[in-house]
Formats: sequence, C-alpha cells, structure tokens
Amino acid sequence: MKQITLRQSQNSDVETIANLRTIVLRNDLTRLGRFDEEKVRQRFRNSFDSDHTWIIESDSSIIGCVALKPTLDGYLLEHFYIYPNYQGKGVGSHVLKKLLEQNDVKGKRVTLNVLQGSSAKRLYERFGFKVESEDLIDVYMSVNVEGNIRT
Repeated sequence: MKQITLRQSQNSDVETIANLRTIVLRNDLTRLGRFDEEKVRQRFRNSFDSDHTWIIESDSSIIGCVALKPTLDGYLLEHFYIYPNYQGKGVGSHVLKKLLEQNDVKGKRVTLNVLQGSSAKRLYERFGFKVESEDLIDVYMSVNVEGNIRT
C-alpha cells in the first residue's frame, strides 16, 4: 500500500466530499430504494464540519475522507468514504486504526451508523464495533476504545 496521509479538511473541500459521498453510497442507497443524488449531497453539506473532518490522501491525491466528531460521551465516526478503486486494499483499516489510537479517543465510546447490507460493516466488526440497534436503513454500532486496537 502506498503512503496514506490524513490532512485537515477545509471549507473548500465540501463539494469534493459531497461528490465522493454520492459515488460511494449510490449502490447501497439504490438497493435500499433511498438514492436521491441531491439529498445525498445536501445531507452531507448540512453536517460538514471541517474542524473534525480529514481528507485521506495517497501521493497527494484525494482517495477518501473521514470525520470524527466529539459527542457528550465520546465520538461519532461519520462520513468515512473511500473511492471504490481504493476499497478493499487496507485503506479503511489503516485510517480507522490511526483514528482509534489517538490519545483523545482512548477510553471513550465511538459510535457510528452504516447502511444495511454495506460491506463496511465487516470493517467495523473487525475493530470490535458491536451492533446496538438497527432499522430498515441503518445499523447503529459502537465500541469502547481500549489501549490496544484490534483489527
């Protein structure tokens, strides 16, 4: 795997990430009967916070993004999107491990939601995330981050 780096996002990244979100979620949302391109983009724009979002790069090219936002009892992991041609190559594991190993995250609860039937659920399960609840569209998961990150 080539060098993977994270850089702090900027407000100017919003449309690039909204486009990435549309590409990554299209198949799962279509399968679930929920794909509406403009709603997918707008939902991201409404929740984008550059202070807590990172651009994933390889050789200075954007290959994905991830957000980790503080909550009252830990962190919310969201907007974890990797371009399809980089999926299944260890990028997600590398980035998730890096995020969960941060000192601020250790000892905290990290929550997320993933779409029903998404292959990303397996990644989260490998890191110890457990299903807390689910509905017809989303699976809600969490993990209490301990010292050693299991992958």
